[in-house]
Amino acid sequence: MAYENILYETRGKVAIITLNRPKAMNALNGALIGELVDALRIVEADPKLGCTVLTGSERAFAAGADIKEMATLDFVDAYVGDFIGSWDQVATMHKPVIAAVAGYALGGGCELAMMCDFILAADTAKFGQPEITLGVMPGAGGTQRLTRFVGTSKATEMVRPGRLMDAADAALPGLVSRVLPADGHILQAAAG
Repeated sequence: MAYENILYETRGKVAIITLNRPKAMNALNGALIGELVDALRIVEADPKLGCTVLTGSERAFAAGADIKEMATLDFVDAYVGDFIGSWDQVATMHKPVIAAVAGYALGGGCELAMMCDFILAADTAKFGQPEITLGVMPGAGGTQRLTRFVGTSKATEMVRPGRLMDAADAALPGLVSRVLPADGHILQAAAG
């Protein structure tokens, strides 16, 4: 199947889905999420596949929700259209989903990574919920998931000022399972 916003491949029993909007730092828009959900359904239905690795580019796993797309929505459109509702497909997969994060995982990108079963991070990874800098709160369960991963104190420290956490700091409280060098080993470790 051909996609415009993701790359999909299989390596043995592993499906690899790469977020692929490089000009927008893999910002999550409706089209990308639709393609991601479609690919995850294919993985779920294929008995030959055992897990999914979800990744982005070296520069950004996903720099958040696409603000340009969201700016056109008023509250009613966002609520009725359930702009982020389909994202839950990642969290409800029966087969494991591994986030392989390099670069930025911010806002919706951080939330997407936290929906996965675990996160492997390149030493270049940066995690954060900087929505406060736009005058909004994390909207895809970020405050709840982040609190479960890192605790209330650390989550508050990140969300209130919009502070970023590097991969090494993210590993300490358990947001990240393992930190690897950013030289391509992250995808090998996740798919291996």
